[in-house]
Amino acid sequence: MNIFDVIGPVMIGPSSSHTAGAVRLGNLALAILGEGVKEAVIGLHGSFAQTYRGHGTDLALSAGLQGWATDDIRIPKSFDSAKEAEIEISFTTINLGDLSHPNSVRFWLTGVNGNKCTVTGASIGGGRVVVTNIDDFPVEFSGEFPAILTMHRDRPGAIALVTSILSTQGVNVAQMKVFRKQKGGLAAMIVETDQPIDDAAFEVIGKLPHIQSVRRIQLV
Repeated sequence: MNIFDVIGPVMIGPSSSHTAGAVRLGNLALAILGEGVKEAVIGLHGSFAQTYRGHGTDLALSAGLQGWATDDIRIPKSFDSAKEAEIEISFTTINLGDLSHPNSVRFWLTGVNGNKCTVTGASIGGGRVVVTNIDDFPVEFSGEFPAILTMHRDRPGAIALVTSILSTQGVNVAQMKVFRKQKGGLAAMIVETDQPIDDAAFEVIGKLPHIQSVRRIQLV
């Protein structure tokens, strides 16, 4: 634990969980989409659904989707900025189930180039967040490191090929998690690294056998 875990992040208030964490969730959803947001439908669960207007969670999520930091003084005006940028943002309340964190959110995003993705995550306290689902696939990562997300066929050697490319490029793996729904089917891998992954490594990984897609996610 460091001092920021105790006093919280530098932020525009009122709440590290409902405001700063919400900004970071928006930042991560934007990074996962990989392009500017054209349209966002945002589903709020639990405590987020009950108090989002009073805590400015809606404004914070909007700010995060525009790439703003947690201490950006424009956060209270994020809706105005989104309107000027012709970004359509709407909110709804949803039930993600009893096992979901009470400060959970699901984004349905459409990008300026037409790409789409669904991202589910939670603000877990002190401005810290976790992403738990991308495009209906269970994952788990915090956005505290640069990362890549692969969707690949669950085959022997698929993971080793990715880590070998990173090693060749001098990229150190901080932590890695692999998720699959069934043996031999589609799997997801989150590789968080100490250094950003450059274009050359990213392109090579995307062409590896068994890799269906790869996303590069910058730290937030």
